[in-house]
Formats: sequence, C-alpha cells, structure tokens
Amino acid sequence: PDLKADNITEKHLLRHGDVLFAAKGTKNFAAWYESKNQPSVASTSFFVIRLYESVSNKILPEFLVWLINHPTAQKFLKGKAIGTSIVSISKTVLEELEISIPDILIQKAILKISQLHNTEKSLRQQIETLREKQIQQQIINAIK
Repeated sequence: PDLKADNITEKHLLRHGDVLFAAKGTKNFAAWYESKNQPSVASTSFFVIRLYESVSNKILPEFLVWLINHPTAQKFLKGKAIGTSIVSISKTVLEELEISIPDILIQKAILKISQLHNTEKSLRQQIETLREKQIQQQIINAIK
C-alpha cells in the first residue's frame, strides 16, 4: 500500500544501509536495506538496526548482516527464542549477541570470500542439475 506522508514520522522510514532483522517466525535472518527510491517502513516483525555515524566507519552494514546470519549467531539466537506457535527473538536477546568487528578491509575480504563461496555453491548446484538432466536424457535416448 501507498504510504501517506502525514501518517509516518521520519524516524520510522528506512534509510539506505539499515539492517533489518526478522525477529518473529521460524526464519530469523538479517537483510541489508539498499533502496533509496521509495519511502519504506519495516513491518512490526522486523527490528531495524541503524548504524549511526559513530560506528558506521567501523562496521559495514553488509558485514553486520553476514555476522547475524552466520550459523554461530543463528544458533545463539535460536537458543534464546521464546514462544510456542510463533517464536520470536526479543530486542534484549539481539543486543546480547556478541560480535567481533575486524578492520574494514578484513570485513570487505570476508564478504568477498562469502560471496565467492555462495557463487561456487550456486554453480555446483547448476552443474548437478544439468548433469541430472543429461543423464536422464541419455537414459531416455537409450531406450528409444
């Protein structure tokens, strides 16, 4: 739906570089907000982590997303989740998550390695899918 400017205060609008954390439900993940075009507001299922100037030169939003989505952090967060039908992670639990912040150059290197690893996994999956199709086609051709 369209956002009416008179109903929303500026502080609720997402800004480029905000980190969104899905605090409710079975999938608790972080995502980096990149859009600069249309005004957007996070739903109440998300916490918005805003990196202010005092820390924005020390940690990249993309790196914070990577840290929160890392299996070690996810294990910690899942272990502290509360609720039965709809589990949630409280702001306090998210604040308890301890993170190490390396130098910006190291953060960039980690992100690049992670991106290359994800690309490799995707390519391996594509190769596996194509190989499966090839084998199935060869089997069909053999019985014709």
